[in-house]
Amino acid sequence: MDFVDGFATHYNYWIVIILMMTGFYLVIARPNMVKQLVGLSLFQGSMFILYISFAYVTGGSAPIIVEGEQSYANPLPHVLILTAIVVGISTTAVGLALVVRIHQAFGTIEEDEIHDLTRED
Repeated sequence: MDFVDGFATHYNYWIVIILMMTGFYLVIARPNMVKQLVGLSLFQGSMFILYISFAYVTGGSAPIIVEGEQSYANPLPHVLILTAIVVGISTTAVGLALVVRIHQAFGTIEEDEIHDLTRED
């Protein structure tokens, strides 16, 4: 199998890697708290895609017992990801609420400026 065939058959893993590294870069390199939350959401989304990719079964059908079917997809990762999506949205909402409160208290959402303001006190 050459590189092109490997890339074509495993494109979802490349998408996971690109999204994960983009989200990680936004969290590490950006001092803006909203951009960091966007980075965390991208990172989290890449994990969702990764787990759903693991659950895929070539030639598998839905986990409904039908005569003649031998291979079924595992429904557990899908259920776990649905729960993780709800938790992720809730966490992002709490993070945005904290960013709003930090902006009210300090007048900025840039980490560097907040550190400078707290050092002066």
